[in-house]
Amino acid sequence: MIIEFAPMEGVTDVVFRRAHFEMFGGVDRYFLPFISPTSHLTFSHREQEGVSPLLNRGIPVVPQILTRDASLFLQTARLLADAGYEEVNLNLGCPSGTVTAKGKGSGFLRDLDGLRAFLDEVFEGASVSVSIKTRIGYESADEWPGLYALFRGYPLKELIVHPRTRAEFYKGEAHRDALDVCADAPFPVVYNGDLFRADDARGFSEAHAGISALMMGRGLVANPALAREAKGGARLTKEEARAFHDRLLREYLEKWPRNAVVGHMQEFMYYMGRCFENAEKAEKLIRKANTPEKYMDAVFRLFDECPLASPPAFSPR
Repeated sequence: MIIEFAPMEGVTDVVFRRAHFEMFGGVDRYFLPFISPTSHLTFSHREQEGVSPLLNRGIPVVPQILTRDASLFLQTARLLADAGYEEVNLNLGCPSGTVTAKGKGSGFLRDLDGLRAFLDEVFEGASVSVSIKTRIGYESADEWPGLYALFRGYPLKELIVHPRTRAEFYKGEAHRDALDVCADAPFPVVYNGDLFRADDARGFSEAHAGISALMMGRGLVANPALAREAKGGARLTKEEARAFHDRLLREYLEKWPRNAVVGHMQEFMYYMGRCFENAEKAEKLIRKANTPEKYMDAVFRLFDECPLASPPAFSPR
C-alpha cells in the first residue's frame, strides 16, 4: 500500500512534515502546500521554506503549484527543477472562495476550454513530470466524465482524485463511485477522501485494486500514526500524540512570535482533538485560549483528562 500525505494549507508546513516523518513514518510521499506564483516569480518566505531542498532533506516531497497561467506554471516548474525536483503537482482541487473567484484551484474546472489550452501548453513545455490533484466537478458530479476524458489525453505522472465537487467542499459523502470512470486510466490513479481509520484504508485498497495509492489529509493530521497503522504498524498512543504536539509547539515557539504560535497550534488541535473522548470542554478551552499560557493549560487538560478514542480518528462535525 502506497500512502501520500495531502497538502493542508496552514498545517502541513516544513516543521510539521519533518516531525511527522521522523516520529511516525508510513507516508511514501508528502505533497507540499501550494505555491501561487506571481508575475515576479518571487516566492514568499513560507514558500521558500516549504520547497527548500535542505529543510526537506531525506523526505520524499512533491511541490504543488496553484495557477491558471501556463507560462507561470512552466517558469515555476523550471525553478523547482533547478532545485532538484523531478515532479510538480497542479492544484485543481482547492475549494476556497478567494481561490476559485480567480478561476484557480477547483475554479478552473468550470472552464474546460481554458483548462485544455493550459494543459496543452504545460505538457508541451514541461521540464519535469506533472501530476494533477482534482475534484470531480465544480457544481455537479455529472461533470466528472468530461473532466476525466480531458485529463486522459495527457501523460500525467498520476491523477489524484478527491471525489467531491467544489460546491460540496468537504461535506456529505464522497462519490467513491467516481473511481469507476477511471478504470481505463493510462496513468496511475490515487484516491483521496474520507479515509479516517486504518481499517477504512485497508478495506478501500483491497476493494479497489486498480488504485495505485491512497492520499490522506485530515485523518492523518488528526492521527499522525494512521499511515503506519494502515500498513500494519502500531496504533497511536496518547504518549506519542503528546510528544508530537510538544515537539511542534516547541519548534514553532523557536521560530515565531508567541501569539502567532497559539493560532497555528489551535488549527492543528482542531484535528487532533477529535481523537479524544469526552473532550468537548477541553477543546472549547483550546479554541478560546488567547495566550500561550492559556493554550498550554487547556491542551494539557486534554492530554491529562481525556482518553484516546479507540480507534483514534478524525470525525467531521
